[in-house]
Amino acid sequence: MRTAAIPVAERRSRITPLRAVKDTLVIAERNLISYTRIPEALFFSSVQPIMFVLLFRYVFGGAIRVADPGGYVNYLIPGIFVQTVAFGAVQTSIGLAEDLQKGLIERFRSLPMARSGVLAGRTVADLCRNVLVACLITGVGYAVGFRVETSVWGYLAAVLLILMFAYSLSWGFAVIGLSAANSETAQVMSFPLLFPLTFASSAFVPVQYMPGWLQGFAKYQPVSEVIDAARGLMVGGVADVAGHVEVSLVWSVGLLIVLAPLAVHKYRTRT
Repeated sequence: MRTAAIPVAERRSRITPLRAVKDTLVIAERNLISYTRIPEALFFSSVQPIMFVLLFRYVFGGAIRVADPGGYVNYLIPGIFVQTVAFGAVQTSIGLAEDLQKGLIERFRSLPMARSGVLAGRTVADLCRNVLVACLITGVGYAVGFRVETSVWGYLAAVLLILMFAYSLSWGFAVIGLSAANSETAQVMSFPLLFPLTFASSAFVPVQYMPGWLQGFAKYQPVSEVIDAARGLMVGGVADVAGHVEVSLVWSVGLLIVLAPLAVHKYRTRT
C-alpha cells in the first residue's frame, strides 16, 4: 500500500498551476451536473428568493418608508440580491459535507490532483449558480416594479461586486462543511451565522430605524457595506457610493485571503 501511495504523492508534487486550474474546472463541471440531476432542489432554491421579494414587496413594503425616489421596491431588490447569494453560499458547506459523508473526498485525495481543486471547483460551481440566481432576481424584480435608475454599467458593476462577495463567503462555508459530521449538521451550523448578518443589515429597512445599540453593527458589517454599494450603483440615492464600493472590495478580498487558505488547510487535516 505504501509503494502505491508514493507515485501519487510524487505526481501531486509536480502539479503545475495550469493543471490546478484544469482540476478546478473538472470538479466544477461535476458539481454543475449534479445540480441538473436534482431538479427539485434547484427549483425550491429558486423559489426562496421569489418568496422573499413578494413577501417584503407586498406584505411589509407598505409599512416601511424609505427616502429612495423609486420607492421601497428599489430599496429592497439590491438587499434581496445580497441576501440570496449569501444564503446560497450555504450550499457549499452542505455539498462538501455530503461528499465527505459519501467518501468522495477520500477518492479525490487518492488521485494525483491539486488539493485546492476540490474546494475551488465547488466554489466556482456555486458562483455559476449565483449568476443564474442574479438573472432570476432581476426578472422578478422588474415584474414587481424594480427599475435600474443609474445605468446598465452601474447595474453590472453591482452584480459583479455581489458575486465577488458571495464567492468569498463560499470559502468560509467550505470550512464549515469540512468541519461538520454530515450535511444536516453543516446546514444547522451555517444559518446561525447568516441570519444576524443578513437581517441585521440594511437589506430590508434603513439602519437608522433600528435600536441604537444595533445600529453600529448593522451599519459597518460586510453585508450592509455590499448592499449599500450595490444599491448606490443600481439605483443611486446612497451617499459616498465609491467609499462603500471600496470597503466592499476590501471585505471581499480580505475574506478570500483569510478563508481560502483556511479551507485548504482544513481539507488536508479533516480528510
